[in-house]
Amino acid sequence: MTTRREFLKQSSLLAAGAMLSSKAFGINLLQKPKIIILGAGLSGLAAGKMLTEKGFDVTILEARNRIGGRVFSHKIDEQEKMVIELGAEWIGASHQRLLALCKELDLELDNNQFNDRLIYDNKFFKPEEWDYSADWKLKYDKIIKDYENYTEDDKKKLDKMDWWRFLMNHDIPQKDLDIREYSDSTDFGESIRFVSAYAALAEYAESNDTNEMDYKVKGGNHQIARAMSVKIGTGKILLGHKVTSIEHGAKIKIICDNGSAFECDKLICTLPTFSMSKINWSPSLPQDKIDAINALQYCRINKSATIFKERFWKDEAFSIVTDTFSHYFYHGSKNQNSLKGVLISYSIGDKSDILATQPKEIREDIVAESLEVAFGDVRSLVDNNVNYYWGTDEFSKGAYALYGKDQWFTLRPVLSESLNNVYFAGEHVADWQGFMEGAVESGEAAAAEIIG
Repeated sequence: MTTRREFLKQSSLLAAGAMLSSKAFGINLLQKPKIIILGAGLSGLAAGKMLTEKGFDVTILEARNRIGGRVFSHKIDEQEKMVIELGAEWIGASHQRLLALCKELDLELDNNQFNDRLIYDNKFFKPEEWDYSADWKLKYDKIIKDYENYTEDDKKKLDKMDWWRFLMNHDIPQKDLDIREYSDSTDFGESIRFVSAYAALAEYAESNDTNEMDYKVKGGNHQIARAMSVKIGTGKILLGHKVTSIEHGAKIKIICDNGSAFECDKLICTLPTFSMSKINWSPSLPQDKIDAINALQYCRINKSATIFKERFWKDEAFSIVTDTFSHYFYHGSKNQNSLKGVLISYSIGDKSDILATQPKEIREDIVAESLEVAFGDVRSLVDNNVNYYWGTDEFSKGAYALYGKDQWFTLRPVLSESLNNVYFAGEHVADWQGFMEGAVESGEAAAAEIIG
């Protein structure tokens, strides 16, 4: 029985192409198809790296003015040289492909695990002072263990309800439900009322004890993208090229908004579904794929990073689950030497909408007020605030794909299905969906299809 977390099997990487005979010169030429990849996020870069290493002619078109996509490292303090992640944050201990890739690219990993405190009902609890109720812990442990015996039909049935309803059906106490809402919604970027119960249970049953919140790249996760771009050749990655139309058939013709035109034999599309929907496809995509593109939502996550003049929280592994607008705090400058420190407020859904629309001074006040029950008034220690809201990101309109009720087994297969010489990849079609691991694996899987 395959699981959601089973690593994608790659086909053997044999050289592709046809041997052509040239009577005039009496030689054989190996002709490989020209490949264009849409998107220079980790999925597109992983596909490009694999194909380049196999001798294919690859061009990557990227609409943004930077590579990395939703991997977005930011130097928040030039003088202190502190780098935070405004996008993808964690590499899991179970993410074998990404761990191997970082080793291959000679990238050092830092521990990025945290010890959660809790703010609930205007009270502050240290890590050892709070937990789920004993009865619920026993019941939940059994739920996780029972997942091993789920059949495919069981999983599809589970997919038809949301995670909130599943927990309610198992008589979770109200306080435990509240805490699971605050905690679990950080994993999915929206309330657990909007998440497929299958997507949630599979996430927790098939991940490790830290839910894969284990590492980040020393100096910033963007270094994964940079190192892969060097392997591909930076001249092969064209920034500021937003695709507006694609004519696909035996040959594929691509037009960008800057007037550039390209032609290729095979295309890999790693774009989020919002960007895909803005392309004029000719002939039109199949209706079921159009419907799937339109149906898949991306979660609203806001990262509000506040620099404080000192690390008053004292613990490098500091984090808090809260019932406030700030939602979840974690130490964004962990393992970086400085008297200053950064706490990132990771808010989701409607909370993120509200926080993102506030002026900087109001955001700083909201952050300080959220911390007041634990530390008193810390407003005088605020140095700066930087905010990024993925809900209004120009190209994705969200941080990562959110699979709702009855979508994992219906939308995902359609979204991943290739079309003639067009292949589709990205975190939204990966087994490790929502993680950098999934982005890399799906890109490599698309490349493997072309290599044959």
